[in-house]
Amino acid sequence: MPRLFIALEVPLDITRSLTLLKGGMANARWIDPENYHITLRFIGDVENHMADEIANSLDRVKRAPFEISLSGVGEFGSKKPHSLYASVRPNAELSQLAGDMERLCQRIGLPAEPRKFVPHITIARLKAPQIEDVAHYLSSRGNFSTQPFKVSRFVLMSSKDSVGGGPYIVEEDYLLVGRDAASARFDSEGKLPMATNGN
Repeated sequence: MPRLFIALEVPLDITRSLTLLKGGMANARWIDPENYHITLRFIGDVENHMADEIANSLDRVKRAPFEISLSGVGEFGSKKPHSLYASVRPNAELSQLAGDMERLCQRIGLPAEPRKFVPHITIARLKAPQIEDVAHYLSSRGNFSTQPFKVSRFVLMSSKDSVGGGPYIVEEDYLLVGRDAASARFDSEGKLPMATNGN
């Protein structure tokens, strides 16, 4: 039974910038750079037949590539912080893509995601940190930002529930080509060639 989520990958130059955020926080377990990602929709544990349906359904998403950037850092957990993250600057195209994922997941029978979509990259898991330490960490790195980077595909990833923060495996990838470009790539049988989703 795979544990799945839909995500965006992080380019190497952005990963390098994120690694500069490591350190300066007690009781933190820093995420390995190869596991950085932006979750579009967490799915969770599903049976194999549902995993196949999800993978096939994601081919229906037709959005054009777009750019995003990172700006600032934050924490989840409020009075009991449990993780640190780098924030993704608000972006309408990113929100629309996440909305597509949510509608698709509900259409094939998955329960609605109860949490509001907050695009971010988790950089550390925390264990019983001092609130003052978290506040100091966030204030000292509040000016963190990156140059915009292009989002040209999204991926279906799997993880092991026994290992928080990775390792993650890309099960399928899907190019963002937009509706017009996708229409032009249909073959004579009305199907997209296999190459359009990276397989």
